[in-house]
Amino acid sequence: MNTPEKPTSPLFLDFWSGLSQNNPVFVQMLGLCPAMAVSNSLVNGLAMGLATTFVLLCSSFLVSAVRRYIPSEVRLTSYILIIATFVTVADMVLAAGFPEISKALGPFIPLIVVNCMILGRAEAFAGKVGPLRALADAAGMGAGFTFALILISGFRELLGSGSLLGYNVLGPRFEPWVFMVMPPGGFLTLGLIFLFMGWRMERIAGREKGAKA
Repeated sequence: MNTPEKPTSPLFLDFWSGLSQNNPVFVQMLGLCPAMAVSNSLVNGLAMGLATTFVLLCSSFLVSAVRRYIPSEVRLTSYILIIATFVTVADMVLAAGFPEISKALGPFIPLIVVNCMILGRAEAFAGKVGPLRALADAAGMGAGFTFALILISGFRELLGSGSLLGYNVLGPRFEPWVFMVMPPGGFLTLGLIFLFMGWRMERIAGREKGAKA
């Protein structure tokens, strides 16, 4: 007798969606400006990802909690004010605790306010569901964004300086590819990732077609 499969939790599906099929950078192509600008080192990419995740979690939870009390006429304005509040908190914490990282990220932390990913999730999801689902979705989107930044910045730092998080990985004989830590390196890295994703999707589609045949 076959044991029926247990249904997957909707909260897990909300989380997994942002990490995989709705990844904000690799699928929806949102947040590309900070993804390209601050991904020249792994520590910068990780800091930006964590700061954005913090803003996503806090703003999505609060938007979901108070959504019934916000008039539709000032809905977007209220969302922006909520997001800006948590962005200010994240910026102040970074400036106080990690001044070097804060200086390296420059204006891109305050610019999280206008990140389409955060406002889009508040409008399209958090403003329509309960707090738990809003948190799960925000955690997934934040994890997906952080994963994308880690992948891009790790690849760029490894080839651009031969190190990761300041530790020499490729040895003293490696000649750094300096252009990888410059703006063209970000576009090249993203292009290579998209090329791999396209190749992978074609392989999967080919296998599915062969299985049906």
